[in-house]
Amino acid sequence: MSAVLLRCSPRRLLAGFGSVSACRHKLVTQAAAMPQLCSLRKTIHYQTEERGHPNSPDYRIYFKTSEGKYVSPFHDIPLIAETEQDSNVPAKKPKKNESEVLFNMVVEVPRWSNAKMEIATKEPLNPIKQDVKKGKLRYVANIFPHKGYIWNYGALPQTWEDPNYTDKDTECCGDNDPIDVCEIGTQVYFPGQVIQVKVLGILAMIDEGEMDWKVIAINAEDPDAQNLNSIEDVRKSRPGHLEATVDWFRKYKVPDGKPENQFGFNGQFRDKDFAVEIIKSTHEHWRALVQKQTNSGGIACKNISCCESPFRCSEDEARDVVQSAPAFGSARPVSPEVDKWHFV
Repeated sequence: MSAVLLRCSPRRLLAGFGSVSACRHKLVTQAAAMPQLCSLRKTIHYQTEERGHPNSPDYRIYFKTSEGKYVSPFHDIPLIAETEQDSNVPAKKPKKNESEVLFNMVVEVPRWSNAKMEIATKEPLNPIKQDVKKGKLRYVANIFPHKGYIWNYGALPQTWEDPNYTDKDTECCGDNDPIDVCEIGTQVYFPGQVIQVKVLGILAMIDEGEMDWKVIAINAEDPDAQNLNSIEDVRKSRPGHLEATVDWFRKYKVPDGKPENQFGFNGQFRDKDFAVEIIKSTHEHWRALVQKQTNSGGIACKNISCCESPFRCSEDEARDVVQSAPAFGSARPVSPEVDKWHFV
């Protein structure tokens, strides 16, 4: 995306991203009555419904609107966080930078936690689940001096790192997932929370030969957000934070017997403009995915709002997907091994 486009109004930038989610619903924060045999939580725009048993392979977090419509966090939540206003509420004061474009972020993992929670890209409606490898739930190791993840970790909806696409700078193909986000604000969020973030920069991580971009962002409502507008602002006001981020991504798989991860651009962060170009590119790849214009790579594309998508389903079909999942139950115990320190 050109710098000229970035200086355009948010409405024009939104048009540049070209979301296919034409059928949007106005969302409010009032929670619906809690259904029996499931757990319901409220976020700013969406609610999450838990199924299965936490800390077990059957645990899932499904998404629904306040109107009770089940949605995919991958396909139905818009990439661009549009500001909506009730007709009875006075308009908010304009932001300091009115051209700042905010993105929706789906939080998968809270800061300082270890469970590797992620959007289940190959399951209908793409709930959040804990990753499983060789029959065991995955937890990231505590690599001294860090405890679990060192930021709120999640993904940008309506983006896809296409495994059929080779990045011109790194010569690596995408990892078949939505683009990842490290939210560096002061708050700790919960899995399934949808927050509005502003992008600060991006890191080009190469994971076992695959391109795995890491967007650096901050919740627009965070107390520090006003003073953090670029990757250089992070470097100046938070000494060591960016270096810790590279170190964490380099080593986090080493305790599992894997080699250190590599990076494009010699491990240097790229700026906001570069990050937005990458986001735009992955959004275009997602558009091709849900329009069945490319090899899906096993991705489940069922959605209820992408009007041009052959994968669009009815609200009843979406409800059936959730109701077929196990009822919410008590949490399973977590192995003490998860709290072990590793010195790498």
